[in-house]
Amino acid sequence: MTRTKMTRTKIAATILLAASALTACGDKQVATTSSHQLLPQFQHRLDIYKTVELKADLSQLSANQKKMIALLIDASKIVDDIFWLHAFGQDKNTFLASINNEKIRRFVEINYGPWDRLDGDKPFLTNIAEKPLGAQFYPEDMSKAEFEQAKFADKKGLYSVVRRDQNGQLMTIAYSEQYSDKINRIAAILEKAATFADDKEFAHYLTMRATALRTDNYQASDFAWMDMKNNPIDVVIGPIETYEDQLYGYRAAFESYVLLKDLSWSEKLARYAQYLPELQKGLPVAKKYKAEVPGSDADLNAYNVIYYAGHSNAGSKTIAINLPNDEQVQLKKGTRRLQLKNAMRAKFDAIMLPIADQLIVPEQRKNVTFTAFFANTMFHEVAHGLGIKNTLNGKGTVRQALKEHASALEEGKADILGLYMIRQLLAKDAITEGTLEDYYTTFLAGIFRSVRFGASSAHGKANMIRFNYFAEQGAFSKNEQGLYSVNVDKMTAAINSLSELILTLQGNGNYQGVDKLVHERGIIKADLAKSLAKLEKANIPVDIVFKQGKKVLGL
Repeated sequence: MTRTKMTRTKIAATILLAASALTACGDKQVATTSSHQLLPQFQHRLDIYKTVELKADLSQLSANQKKMIALLIDASKIVDDIFWLHAFGQDKNTFLASINNEKIRRFVEINYGPWDRLDGDKPFLTNIAEKPLGAQFYPEDMSKAEFEQAKFADKKGLYSVVRRDQNGQLMTIAYSEQYSDKINRIAAILEKAATFADDKEFAHYLTMRATALRTDNYQASDFAWMDMKNNPIDVVIGPIETYEDQLYGYRAAFESYVLLKDLSWSEKLARYAQYLPELQKGLPVAKKYKAEVPGSDADLNAYNVIYYAGHSNAGSKTIAINLPNDEQVQLKKGTRRLQLKNAMRAKFDAIMLPIADQLIVPEQRKNVTFTAFFANTMFHEVAHGLGIKNTLNGKGTVRQALKEHASALEEGKADILGLYMIRQLLAKDAITEGTLEDYYTTFLAGIFRSVRFGASSAHGKANMIRFNYFAEQGAFSKNEQGLYSVNVDKMTAAINSLSELILTLQGNGNYQGVDKLVHERGIIKADLAKSLAKLEKANIPVDIVFKQGKKVLGL
């Protein structure tokens, strides 16, 4: 744990050192709160997000569907409150009310607490301690040694918090009990929303999800979600991803997305799912690491998001979803891959194109395209279904064996295997748009985008590892002007070798090997820090933040 903290601090310090020469904080009036001051080095961080309105055309929806969307947004707002408890622990409204400066208050809201999620979770207010690696899922005075030696029920549970009993011993409390009032309100709203659903399968899912929330048993509702095919409105809601638990990666955090299906784009994507079994067999790794057969009932669809809440809304914004995470559901049914088209487009226009102008050689800037960005993101999500879910040596699931490193390695695997899939499908003429150079160059620009999410993000850490690995393999080069160019052949070779390395580490449940990979390559070195400082100087947003809700939608 100490080594992890040192690494995160070192990464953040490297970024700060690279940026400090570019930011004249000393000439600025540092805003204050009634109980805290903004640390001077974070003054320039308050403007790293670009605000985007989450709008959608609801004109084709029925009156019942509009009522249902309004209810799903109401439920999502309560989900947001639960995630605040996961991340921060204190009463959100009381803390926000104590902050007089609107800009600082908004930055706290975006980060779900006083820690900068895109700068290694560093505290940005005075008199704030470091964010616990386990967030609020575990007692803050609990050591790893104490946890690992203790014996208690649901120790590695996804849907419980660890607390101390009256004797100071570790115990767990189920989410349905810990957050009972909020969860019962969410469940009741979902049941009411089901009465307005025109699609029977979606109504069934909503009622099952309500039951799941009350019982902490989500598998049946995950299966029901996988069976839905025709619903134009969707909601992803509940405790889902484990990224917030950076101590072990065991506990799932609450989040929600309210979604509208883009039917025309979804039709374009549907044909790719059929290639999954064939692509699994062709993975560049020994046979035993690809023996699992991915579910063939997986589907790909494009959506416009109309509301984010909880973990999905904290810091960097999700632009694609691959769920469920339940390994049994994945092996039996596959997963659903939801591409969030409007959020993706906003990031491409506001961030990706300006990054390319600053860091990619002029002759390759034309290769940075939205088609490639969309495909790279989509096949990243598809690639989560490839590889291996259970270790080969009795260490349990990959997620359990690799603990707090599981998420970063899985994100790295998905990125690399996504590129492998694109290369294979281009060769088969299954993908007919763009060239391999488009996808590789857009991917490189995407690394610069994602690495700015910082060391506390699984995606950011995965990109640091990949950037350093690619640099070592000569997959790209940097000229005297600080501009990068892709070498297609060497990047192909690097993708193959890194795929083999990651899949082998996962299959062996090799925690020590992954720990070494993260600490040796999951860092920002001087060259990359210099490039990131160039983006900061150009005032390119790090990410987007949303103006959203019923009023924005006209409901």
